[in-house]
Amino acid sequence: MAAELSPHLLSEKHRPTLDQALDAIRTRAYWSPHPEHPKAYGEGGAPGSLGAAEGKAAFDAVLNTRLDLGQPGTDGWTGGEISPYGPALGVEYPHADLDVLLPAMRAGMSAWRAAGPETRALVCLEILARISARTHAFGHAVMHTSGQAFMMAFQAGGPHAQDRGLEAVAYAYEEQLRTPGNADWAKPQGKRDPLRLRKSFTPAPRGISLLIGCNTFPTWNGYPGLFASLATGNPVLVKPHPRAVLPLALTVQLAREVLAEAGFDPNLVALAAERPGEGIAKTLALRPEIKIIDYTGSTAFGDWLEDNARQAQVYTEKAGVNTIVLDSTDDYRGMLSNLAFSLSLYSGQMCTTPQNLLIPRDGITTDAGDKTYDEVVADIAGAVSGLLGDDVRANALLGALVNPDVKARLEAAAELGEVALPSREVANPEFPDAVVRTPVVVKLDATKPDDEEHYLSECFGPVAFAVAVDSTADAVELLRRTVREQGAMTVGAYTTSPEVERAVEDVCLDESAQLSLNLTGGVYVNQTAAFSDFHGSGGNPAANAALCDGAFVSNRFRMVEVRRQA
Repeated sequence: MAAELSPHLLSEKHRPTLDQALDAIRTRAYWSPHPEHPKAYGEGGAPGSLGAAEGKAAFDAVLNTRLDLGQPGTDGWTGGEISPYGPALGVEYPHADLDVLLPAMRAGMSAWRAAGPETRALVCLEILARISARTHAFGHAVMHTSGQAFMMAFQAGGPHAQDRGLEAVAYAYEEQLRTPGNADWAKPQGKRDPLRLRKSFTPAPRGISLLIGCNTFPTWNGYPGLFASLATGNPVLVKPHPRAVLPLALTVQLAREVLAEAGFDPNLVALAAERPGEGIAKTLALRPEIKIIDYTGSTAFGDWLEDNARQAQVYTEKAGVNTIVLDSTDDYRGMLSNLAFSLSLYSGQMCTTPQNLLIPRDGITTDAGDKTYDEVVADIAGAVSGLLGDDVRANALLGALVNPDVKARLEAAAELGEVALPSREVANPEFPDAVVRTPVVVKLDATKPDDEEHYLSECFGPVAFAVAVDSTADAVELLRRTVREQGAMTVGAYTTSPEVERAVEDVCLDESAQLSLNLTGGVYVNQTAAFSDFHGSGGNPAANAALCDGAFVSNRFRMVEVRRQA
């Protein structure tokens, strides 16, 4: 039976997009083929896409059903997701017998490898296109598993995640073509005939890739590893977080559909949902068939993977302590507004949210006059309160706390020091069971040994520490120590001093941390743009890889050479 998606059709549909993605990663300019606005989908929008009502209906239709993916080795069914907004999702997923599923996944590798980098890339783009057409449905799926407010779930879980997946495909394609497919080799031998060989070079995939999903950003954090591995020829087993299965299960469903239509084995992508308390991530990570692991989550388990999954190439994004140095500013109101939004977005449940605000105890200079430490902290607290004073706006920015652990950390943080801004409960009329809390801001002192253990460890959630330091120079040194010892996904600084700017930049270059300087407009330290910004660096303890660069994809395959006598 001929493939419904022929190589010619795939090229006609997606080669221009692939070329644009390749250009974007080289220029680092803004570009995205995936619209951010909900009205860009459905009638009058992208052809074949679901509009708002259709997407919500598609999401509702999945609830309380059994999502049969047609995978081999299904030995039962599992589920149990409960939305952070209250309702039980009621979806059941296949539970896999790994001794059956893993060999079935390997069976399709040979044909997938032989397809070559371009066909693999174009199949991946077709998968992404089908995900994009269902962005509204994915938005609800991400919202009700992560606790993000709908607009953030729609954008971050939809077009932004799709951009990151496409970015990984572009890097994978480029790295595989770095070596030519064939070469004629001739070595002169003086008066004798030259030595001649005909050489071929094939990107050979490592083996089955394991994606261990996270609760807060299942698609945004999951798509880079998924598509980087698939585009380089590896089957991908998706092991979602047990509280956030649905977005990745829907992804697997579409990937299997596209692979089959393109004439490939759909078992190249499969789902490994777990029973309550089963904890199959450790079991899977040590299976000899698993050759690549992508993981986002706690430092403890990330370290365990790096230390124990020795048979696999392991890519981890773990925890860090994100820090902002406040030295001076020529736009005090803009700084306060930017910080307030950064601290509030998704209740601080982002790996890029700033936690420590390092403020000289003698204060900072601003265009609104000199401000003492206490004034700066009070003004930051006031900016957050003003931003979140209206409950409708607060719900749209904060979303819901993703799990009880975040709530417990938030409540405990208020006991760690003087509270400059207490957290308050926000009612959500549409979802009365949602746990919505505004950030807490706590004053700490860098000279107090008892405070050090608090600001030198990650407190994931809506918690900010305003840390008093003796000087800007001390802030810079504390920044260096924090990044070196604890890692950081993001660093920020506000200064009008070229010397201070250079000092902070030197720390970030020395310790491999991504830096944002003097953000006062509509770009925030906790946001990164695909094709232009690197998410993490892979050079400090917060992560051993960056999303996305050549290093993130190049070790997912090995170049295998065949030499023939010419």
